[in-house]
Amino acid sequence: MILRQLKILEHALSCLRRRWGKSLAIILVFAFTVAVLASVLFLTHALRSEATRLLEDAPDLVVQRLSAGRHDLIPEHYREQIEAMPGVKTVQARAWGYYYDNLTKANFTMMGVDATAPLAWPLLVGEMPQADDECAVGSGVARVRGLGVDDYLMMIDAGGLGVSYRVTGVFQPESDLLANDLVLMSTAETRRFFALPEGFATDLAVTVYNPREIDTLARKIKRDFPDSRPITHGEIRRTYDAVFNWRGGMLLIVFAAALVAFCVLAWDKATGLSAEERREIGILKAIGWDTSDVLLLKFWEGVAIAVSGLLLGILAALAHVFLLGAPVLVAVIRGWSILFPPFELVPYIDLYQIFVLGFMTVVPYVASTVIPTWRAASAEPDSVMRM
Repeated sequence: MILRQLKILEHALSCLRRRWGKSLAIILVFAFTVAVLASVLFLTHALRSEATRLLEDAPDLVVQRLSAGRHDLIPEHYREQIEAMPGVKTVQARAWGYYYDNLTKANFTMMGVDATAPLAWPLLVGEMPQADDECAVGSGVARVRGLGVDDYLMMIDAGGLGVSYRVTGVFQPESDLLANDLVLMSTAETRRFFALPEGFATDLAVTVYNPREIDTLARKIKRDFPDSRPITHGEIRRTYDAVFNWRGGMLLIVFAAALVAFCVLAWDKATGLSAEERREIGILKAIGWDTSDVLLLKFWEGVAIAVSGLLLGILAALAHVFLLGAPVLVAVIRGWSILFPPFELVPYIDLYQIFVLGFMTVVPYVASTVIPTWRAASAEPDSVMRM
């Protein structure tokens, strides 16, 4: 039985080699369709997985204050009351904001930290800022401003005055997804730079002892402080998932033309056989091949073309996304900005996606190959060859 299948497969491959031009054209169209769809799936999944990994160190809860439906400064006395709630481990009042740099037309994220605070990312060179006139910058800020350690970063504060900060450290490129546009300085200097009023913070970062109590604590905070907006760690992660899924779906719709082209190809195969293929089937029937043997022959031809196109398309998608950085798609998936974080995507591959992609492309093509063959193979050999 196995030997019979191998012989039929060998004959199927020889038939494809005999029609190498047509076979190659079909494989290339098949591979292009798979590559386009797989590139979107791979890029979306890789970015979603990378964001999930980076968000592991995010606070369990972020508490913001809303005023007229917009994010507003939160009173620091909220911190003491939230910290007194059962199950709360720590509450940190954070001072941060965005600074538009006229020189580079880019937005910097400025955040205040204590010099003794632990870092979630290592520094490439230098150290954390110790004084109010010092700062540490992300590699993107250092690149667009041409900065290095002991250089000076010039900015204009909320009062319209020019301020100079000595750069004490530059973050490693491995942290670019988080720190590419970041400027770290002391909390006191951040408050002065943005002219934050005394007794107010940008938001509160809350950590809890038991992660299962996060939602309960969020409801308690919302009940005790009606003007607050507690954002849980899970909500942040789901927001990223929704954004990447939406953008990935948008790209899939845009590239639906490739899928339409593939459907036209499959429909052309399903509507009938060429005269040469009909004559070949008639000859095989005349020399003693059964209908099942002819169907197996065409089945293996379809499988060989479909699997070749699938593998070639997946390899092309992997190279496009993880070697070249997906230049065609990444600007849409990750968003628009002046200061893009240059990063290398880590290959996160979902086998379920590959299985679904293969099922949605290989099965229809093989079916479109076998069905017209079954119609021709069921007829008498002489009538088939006269068609």
